Order: sequence, then structure tokens, then C-alpha cells
Amino acid sequence: MGAALNNWLFWSLLSALFAGATAILAKVGVEGINSNLATAIRTTVVLLVTWLIVAAARTPVSLAAISKRTWVFLLLSGVATALSWVCYFRALQLGMASKVAPIDKLSVVFAIILAVVFLHEQVSWQQWVGGLLIAGGAVILAWF
Repeated sequence: MGAALNNWLFWSLLSALFAGATAILAKVGVEGINSNLATAIRTTVVLLVTWLIVAAARTPVSLAAISKRTWVFLLLSGVATALSWVCYFRALQLGMASKVAPIDKLSVVFAIILAVVFLHEQVSWQQWVGGLLIAGGAVILAWF
């Protein structure tokens, strides 16, 4: 288990599992409530849980040591996350989780494109093909 804790694939699979559960739990949770309020409640829980994890890690934390550049990008990432969640909850309120979740996973395709454009990452043909398969799969799952 020790090796798994330092393995990106292990954490990626856990992330996918929790994201899948999130879609189902959120779909049930958003029934009969304003989707923005549901997002705010969820975000509050995320905030509390993540600060509890930071506290439990017992590693020294110095917020003052974080660079301005890092702050700017983390804040922008937070804004993007908030907007994504607001849109996701609204989509879940209006549509079926089995159709909304695959479209949401197009974020993988957008991440590949944005990584190439802004981070100048080199993407192999296999990654492009995989991205196209994800896009095609999302379309098939959502519209057929």
C-alpha cells in the first residue's frame, strides 16, 4: 500500500471513483433545491474537509511563503472550479446524471488542448486518439 500512496495512477483512479459517486450523490441532492444553493453547500463541505486534511497532515504550513504567482493561479483555479460546479449542478438539475457526467468528462479533452496551448506540453498521437475517443464516447453516451 505504501507504494500506491506515491503513484499517480492510484490517486487518479480514486479521483475518478469519487467523481463518479459525486454525480450520483449530487443528482439526488439537487432535487427540490436551487442548484446554486446546492453548490454552495457542497463547496462548504469541500472547504471544511480539505482544511481538516491539511490540519491532519501535521506538516508545517506557511501561507506567507506562497508566492504571489502561485496565489494568482490558485485563485483563478478556484474561480474556474466554482464556475464548473455551478454549471455542473445546474446541468444535473435539468438532465440525467448518466448524460451530464459524460459531457462533464470532456474536461479531459479541454485539459489536453489547454496543456498544449498554454503549457506547451508535448502530446503524443496516442493521447490525441485517446482524447478523440473520450469526445466520441461522451457524444454517444449523452445523445444516443
